Amino acid sequence: MQMPADHSVLFRPWPMLALATAAFAAAAGFWVLRNFDPAAPGSLFPQCLFRAFTGWHCVSCGLTRALHALAHGEVARAFSLNPLAMALLALSPLLAAWRLGWKPAVLAPLVRVLAEPKLWLVLLPGYWIARNLPWFPFTLLAPG
Repeated sequence: MQMPADHSVLFRPWPMLALATAAFAAAAGFWVLRNFDPAAPGSLFPQCLFRAFTGWHCVSCGLTRALHALAHGEVARAFSLNPLAMALLALSPLLAAWRLGWKPAVLAPLVRVLAEPKLWLVLLPGYWIARNLPWFPFTLLAPG
């Protein structure tokens, strides 16, 4: 069964429910991050298990503290806690718009590169290793 051509995707019940759920989750997450400090003693946020067991930083170490800083408008601090995650977070609205149909030619090369699985197979382990190296400039990648 085909939908009429004039029927927009946003008026179908499942995409609307998904958007409403995502909006609610984002608002609730923002509220929690705005009101509770993940770095405070006795925080309700769990610590990184990889860091607790190994003493090394994982790819996402510092992400919760970075999002907390971002919720308080501290963009530079957020980038200092997890630069890769903050860069990807900055790109996510463009990638979401691309996925929803807004496809300017200037974004095509970026989307093509980010869609390449080999990039992630090199970037994530490389970032993981680099942020644990004890020398400058790699120390800038570790959560501060």
